[in-house]
This record gives sequence, structure tokens and C-alpha cells, in this order.
Amino acid sequence: MSETPRALIVYESMFGNTEKVAAAIRDGLSTIIDTDLVRVDRMPGRIPTDARLLVVGGPTHAFSMSRPSTRTDAGKQGDVTMPVDTGIREWLGSLPVRTTKTISATFDTRITKVRRLPGSAAKSAAKILHRRDFRAMVPPASFFVDDTTGPIDDRELERARRWGEELGQELRSVLGTISRASRRSA
Repeated sequence: MSETPRALIVYESMFGNTEKVAAAIRDGLSTIIDTDLVRVDRMPGRIPTDARLLVVGGPTHAFSMSRPSTRTDAGKQGDVTMPVDTGIREWLGSLPVRTTKTISATFDTRITKVRRLPGSAAKSAAKILHRRDFRAMVPPASFFVDDTTGPIDDRELERARRWGEELGQELRSVLGTISRASRRSA
């Protein structure tokens, strides 16, 4: 009996904005394929064998993925929604080279007023995944928050949901037709 393919979104969120984006992406992606959403500090160090798409997202801190020092600094700016000791940088760094058929996509959040600055958590995450032999299905995406602690505009969340739908459509073309009926009958 073959496994039912699914998508997995692993995210880091200091103030809840990246979590909202991840949930919106899940909402869009789940119209095509069953999708799990897991906070990075609760994610084991391996990718489940039935995960055909791994989506990784986090906030851009100092032009890249967060570090323990930038997460600690974030904690000084307001209440954080997750422990500061583990982020996507550490989790991705602990992943072994890909041993499954999983492909990847990455996203980040960044502050609107510095949207044109170089550096991106999504691009940095994509580089690590590439070194671990994960093929990127689409280019990295960025979503924008009004300030460090938020808020995030509903239009950005809608854009994230649409991006999730587009990921699902692209995944469908990569994997062949995924029908809900065939997934439910398994």
C-alpha cells in the first residue's frame, strides 16, 4: 500500500506574523493536498517519508535567517510566541541530505519599510536545502509586515493563501494529478 502524499510547512515565528503567513499558505495548499503545519521547535530532525513538499519559513533578521542572538534581541522588543533557542537555521542545519522524494519551497517575512534591502531568510533557507539535495519547486517568496512586531495586513495574508494555492497547483503538475478521492480511499 503506497503512502498518501502530503505537504509539510515548518515555520519559525517570533511575534506571530510568520505563523499567520504559514497558516495562510497551509490554507491555500490544503485545497490541493493534505498539509501539516509545524512550529520549528516542535519538528523532529527528519522529514516524514510521505511529505512530498517541504515548505520552510521564518522571519528575516539581519539580512538572513534568525540566529540565537537576533531571537534574543527580538524577545526584548515584545512577547515572543516561541522559545528563542531554536529557529529554522538550526533545524535546517541538522537535517541530513535528502533521502525522500521531497521537494521544497521557502518563504520569509520582512518589514515593509526595508523591503528592498538585500538578504532574505527564504533565500538563505533555500541555499541550505539545496546543499541537502532538496530541489526547489519555486523561487523563495517574501511577505511583508508593517513593523518588527507587526501587524501584518490582511492583503499579505491573502497573498500568502494564494501562494499556497499556486504551490499546490505546481505540486500537482510535478507529482501528476492528486485527487482528493484517491487520497481519501487509501
